[in-house]
Amino acid sequence: MSSFSKPTLAQTPCPDPCPDAVRALELKLSEYLPPDQVASVRRAYEVGARAHEGQLRKSGEAYITHPVAVAGLLAELRLDAETLCAAILHDALEDTPLPRSEIEREFSPAVAELVDGVTKLDKLQFRDRQEAAAESFRKMMLAMARDLRVILIKLADRLHNMRTLDAMAAESRRRIARETLEIYAPIAQRLGMNKFKAELQDLGFRALYPKRHAVISRRIASQPVMRREALATVEAQLAQRLAQEQLPHTLVSRVKSPWSIYTKMKQENKSLDQVLDVFGFRIVVPGVMQCYHALGAVHSVFKPLDGRFRDFIAIPKANGYQSLHTVLFGPYGAPVEVQIRTEEMDQVAERGVAAHWLYKSAGSGSTAAQVRAQDWIRNLMDAQQAAGSSLEFLENVKVDLFPDEVYLFTPKGDIMALPRNATALDFAYAVHTDVGNHAVAARVDRRLVPLRTKLTSGQSVEVITAPSASPGPQWLEYVVSSKARTAIRHFLKRLEHEDAVDLGHRMLDRALEAMECSLDRVPAERVEQLLADLRYRRLEELLADIALGNRMPAQVARLMVHGEEDAAQARAPALPPTERIMISGSERGVLSFAACCHPIPGDEIMGYLSAGKGVVVHRADCPNVAEYRKFPERCVPMGWDRNVEGDYRVALRIEVENKPGVLAQVAAAVAESNSNIDAVEYRERDLTVSVMEFSIEVRHRKHLADVIRRIRRLGVVHGVQRL
Repeated sequence: MSSFSKPTLAQTPCPDPCPDAVRALELKLSEYLPPDQVASVRRAYEVGARAHEGQLRKSGEAYITHPVAVAGLLAELRLDAETLCAAILHDALEDTPLPRSEIEREFSPAVAELVDGVTKLDKLQFRDRQEAAAESFRKMMLAMARDLRVILIKLADRLHNMRTLDAMAAESRRRIARETLEIYAPIAQRLGMNKFKAELQDLGFRALYPKRHAVISRRIASQPVMRREALATVEAQLAQRLAQEQLPHTLVSRVKSPWSIYTKMKQENKSLDQVLDVFGFRIVVPGVMQCYHALGAVHSVFKPLDGRFRDFIAIPKANGYQSLHTVLFGPYGAPVEVQIRTEEMDQVAERGVAAHWLYKSAGSGSTAAQVRAQDWIRNLMDAQQAAGSSLEFLENVKVDLFPDEVYLFTPKGDIMALPRNATALDFAYAVHTDVGNHAVAARVDRRLVPLRTKLTSGQSVEVITAPSASPGPQWLEYVVSSKARTAIRHFLKRLEHEDAVDLGHRMLDRALEAMECSLDRVPAERVEQLLADLRYRRLEELLADIALGNRMPAQVARLMVHGEEDAAQARAPALPPTERIMISGSERGVLSFAACCHPIPGDEIMGYLSAGKGVVVHRADCPNVAEYRKFPERCVPMGWDRNVEGDYRVALRIEVENKPGVLAQVAAAVAESNSNIDAVEYRERDLTVSVMEFSIEVRHRKHLADVIRRIRRLGVVHGVQRL
């Protein structure tokens, strides 16, 4: 008796729900792919149609029409057969029983990898939709780092979804449109795919703000006759001059999209009429030298506006975009925007990383746009390793998707592209993370400047480093690039963790000493068991949690000494008041100093363990301490080490005569005492006396006494009091 194996999903007979669309796709593919590859794409359709059989879209169409449409969009970019097969199957792993192994067997591991890269993570459990979307995005970017084609499929998928968004509920439309405008359209722009970007922006704008889109679209469609005539006149004059110069060219007028008009109105506070009153033209010529020839020709017809010329051919944009941009003073007083580029540059501007993909995959090397995209993604992957969560990574990517860049030169003459408003510190991190971490200043055009200095295109930047320098929390205020922001956060987290482990170790030691024990005397197996019970991978994690107030040191000590069963009955003896944890000031990552009393070295102090915040240090005479002492298990006896580092904030109330120049005199006295002023606030004021509150930084009580003495010597001061 013969036995038959059960046919796989890919082998079962296939329905044909959209024959016309598939025939149109095959016709398009036959223009540039060999017959065997077209047959492979047809086979992907048959497998996909069988897998999605019975599934419908919100519009009521067979579901397979969507993947076929996505493949059609990618066929317009002339992408390879593997990408098209993956595009047709991109929802199969997520929404059908078709397993990855079957895709791998029927097609190739590369196709299966592409499909898996695009597949969302809906089957995993997340706290909310926002976290799920962020984790899906993170997974997609990791897959994109391995193969750029993942993002091309995702962008085509998003574009077709946006084209058919009307079938969705209103709330879903708004959510998807916002995500498209914030993430996918900027990614398309970052990858140089301007054609995709423009349509994604327009469809997103229409879905998110339908009334605003309708108003602007109507105004574009109903241009006054005078403006249309003016546009034709400018076009004729430019075409005539280019013909006289015997320059072979294509000249087309450009119409601004509703989204670009809307964003320009918002950014520049212009009215709709002011934004519409700009003529735009694109000139496409055969070669680079003809670009500059054409530039001279158009400048001879209309005068250029000063400072509005940009040469993106010599210095391409970060996404590989190349073109000459100039703004001319038109015949009717309106600006005339002109872009001049070669045919190849025009193709790259429209298709970005997707331009010449087949030639690239044939083995002739990556295009400039693809190399730049891969560099950008590599930087993102470095950032994602240091990011604490998917949401933080997504925020970093959003920060990095700036539409404008500044172009800077290294001392060796290399060009670096950074986001708009980048600072010298951003530049330092762009060179290398270690350079950023040890930066102290920079030379911009040979002039010494602080790290927070904003940079402008064309500047030459040299970073000055010192081995002892390291990032501080205020550095996050100086940077705009995601690479710099992530590197600084990573350094601070690591520093905070090391400080927390050290402080937690001291707190646990103190609790164990009160029980006449020490960490060294606790059996290793009991420590391991405790870590397993409390779900910590390493002892350092438990110590850090003690310092951060998430675990009580006395409770952990009891568990270590008595074990789980006896810990509830055992009570830790009262701690000797003399046994204090000494702080040196290097624990700033996990210690905070209370704003209610501003303790400084030399003051009698105590610590209060607050969940999540760690130890908050108060003066012993702080009014809040009485309340805290009701929870003795959270109170931490503390003292100052012999050598304390750093500056500490303190508040002073100063009563002065109300006359001009008094503030300057007090500020000078503070400065002469080598103290910094953080803030000044007037509390009371009448005709003769004013009361000011100064927030200053001092090293210790002796330093504070010196500051107060200098202030009291001023004839205009009536009294000084520490708050």
